[in-house]
Amino acid sequence: MRSRYCTCVFCAAVALTLALLLLAPRAVHAQAPPPKGPASFINDVAPILKENCFACHDSKKRKGKFDMTTYESFRKGGDHEDPVVPGKPDESHIIDLLTEKGAGRMPPKESGEALPPAKIAVIEQWIKEGATLDAGTSPKADLVRELRARWQPPAPLAAYKIPEKVTALAFTPDNQKLVVGGHHELTVWDIGQVKLEKRIATRAERVYALAWLPDGLLAVAGGRPGQEGDVRVYNLNAGTPKIVEGVAMLDGVNDKAVMVKQLLEADDSVLCLALSNDGKKLASGGCDRTVHVWDLTGGVTNAKEEQTIENHADWVMGVAFAPNGQHLLTASRDKTAKIWDLKAKESLMTFPDHQNNVYGVAMKADGKTAYSVGEDAQLRRWNPVADGKAIPPTGGHGKPAFKVIVHPKQPLLATCGADQTVRIWNADTLAAVRTLSGHTDWVYTVAFSPDGNLVASGSWNGEVKVWKVADGTLVKSFTGSPGYVAANPPKK
Repeated sequence: MRSRYCTCVFCAAVALTLALLLLAPRAVHAQAPPPKGPASFINDVAPILKENCFACHDSKKRKGKFDMTTYESFRKGGDHEDPVVPGKPDESHIIDLLTEKGAGRMPPKESGEALPPAKIAVIEQWIKEGATLDAGTSPKADLVRELRARWQPPAPLAAYKIPEKVTALAFTPDNQKLVVGGHHELTVWDIGQVKLEKRIATRAERVYALAWLPDGLLAVAGGRPGQEGDVRVYNLNAGTPKIVEGVAMLDGVNDKAVMVKQLLEADDSVLCLALSNDGKKLASGGCDRTVHVWDLTGGVTNAKEEQTIENHADWVMGVAFAPNGQHLLTASRDKTAKIWDLKAKESLMTFPDHQNNVYGVAMKADGKTAYSVGEDAQLRRWNPVADGKAIPPTGGHGKPAFKVIVHPKQPLLATCGADQTVRIWNADTLAAVRTLSGHTDWVYTVAFSPDGNLVASGSWNGEVKVWKVADGTLVKSFTGSPGYVAANPPKK
């Protein structure tokens, strides 16, 4: 298995492969440099504690009855009293734990390597200088939120040295362009010329889902794995762009004309989005197992969160509205797909037949048939209203399938998966219509153009491909990473 994840400890079972891959941030190996001046708790010490301690010592787990997520709780200690003796690092229990050579070392050996000496030195310096809290910061403040508020995203790379994985893409409403997720950015490509037109900086490290709203604004779900997640709405035609080598550069982080609304701030990545057919409701799901539903009747600026749904025991990987807008389908890493009644605010049914992670859901335009895909590689069809019974699958992918979408005008479905293909299916019979091959890595995302004539896909190694739906002809193929030069570039 290719290692593409960073901090969380997961079972090595193949059933978690997508989770490991989808959320893998870029590897960063750096030690905290010693403070140039007096050590700051919030700027120097708290980031070290968050990275190395909070997983076991937060307000829920409290290993050793020790919660380190606020300055106040940190100084109270756990089984021991205050772990810090101001001015005396050699007498501070926290330093003893960090430098212990035996079984009592923190972090424990089963959780990883010992804290590097440079980071221990930062904590020692802070203690020696009095172990004080920064002026203006409340002792009760949640350190995760405090650090998040202070964090500033890096600027998009001038030129990618390695291709960025494509986990989300979408056609523009005019069918002429593709919006592709990048590293802390969105990119806009003219399909006909395979020309990069715009780059929009984002706070999110990675984009996982895109949804065009009726007013031409773009809802974007993403985040920094294990750090934060969000749903933000962008106007890609606003702001004052900076033109760099013919490409319009937009600030989607600080320019409120570009990033017009933040709908959600979460503690981990947001993985999926869905817009109701009438454009009046938007739903999201993510790593916190929660589904959020907004009422957009009054427009984005007046959006109201009308429901928060906790109906799954693990990450929510996919969401889809029923055509009537009254029911919401969800897919989860808890090995189920579910249907939620938005009006009654209750679960209608659970579909367990995948018996493994479920990554995507969709519903036929008549509202009588639901579809789901997952780790079992099968495209499954089931009755979402009456008995919820499944119809035996007639096919699928040779490996895990990650997404299923419904054609906007014809009774067709598209799926994509780890077998490096996009597949088109008859939505009525699930008979295979055609297989679109050519990707050289796992295909994570697929999208139909609004007019239904084209289908696009994106893969782990950064490839973007566009085909004609009618006959499967490859229209364009390119790498969606600005400035990246491939050794063997895909044929256009």
